[in-house]
Amino acid sequence: MDLTSTILFSVLTGLLPPVIWLAYFLREDRLHPEPSYRILNTFIYGMLAVPFALAFQVFVNGLIPEANNIALLFKNNYLTAIVVLILWATVEEIVKYVAAYKGGISKKDNNEPIDPIIYLITAALGFAALENTLFAFGPFLDGQTATALITGNLRFIGATLLHVASSAIIGMFIAFSYYKKEAIKGKFLFYGLVLSIVLHTIFNSFIIRGENFTLIGFSAVWISIVLIIILFEKVKRIYKPFN
Repeated sequence: MDLTSTILFSVLTGLLPPVIWLAYFLREDRLHPEPSYRILNTFIYGMLAVPFALAFQVFVNGLIPEANNIALLFKNNYLTAIVVLILWATVEEIVKYVAAYKGGISKKDNNEPIDPIIYLITAALGFAALENTLFAFGPFLDGQTATALITGNLRFIGATLLHVASSAIIGMFIAFSYYKKEAIKGKFLFYGLVLSIVLHTIFNSFIIRGENFTLIGFSAVWISIVLIIILFEKVKRIYKPFN
């Protein structure tokens, strides 16, 4: 497979699953949909957030060289491994939030409680799209097409949904504080960010350890997605209070 084909297949493998999930979640806001250009901008901002997360990961790995083999670090120094995963998760959740904020949350189109959730999910899927593409590129480049496709399928039901779930948690906290005072909004945002980092860290710790832990990690993410879908209905019933 030549380089052009490798890039094309990597992009398709990485981009298609997030786009499918995006189409699904946008249906939750079909009564008052966000402008298409806002969704596109937010998705692109999410993709642009990936290099910042990768740069921070390289920085952490430079400070803690053992983090370059995180699976081995788990066996030799569990506490340090958890700290590394928390740092990785923290920066990913922050850059995804910044992407959502730049793309739509800070705009006038963010005019109802469900909107921050939509923008955060969109940014998360943009992030996942580029991350998935990078994961698929290596196997495609080595001619391991089956491995690349399997990786893409697993990320469709795993890592991609992890990004959705963790970012949606932040969006839910913003939504439920949408009409509250600024101080309360700040607290809710902080709580949502902390919870998203916890979920992200737990998932990564299970996946890295493999075996039966992988199933637990996937189950935790899918349970989170089901809860988020249920909470979407509650958010839709939040109305602006009368003054």
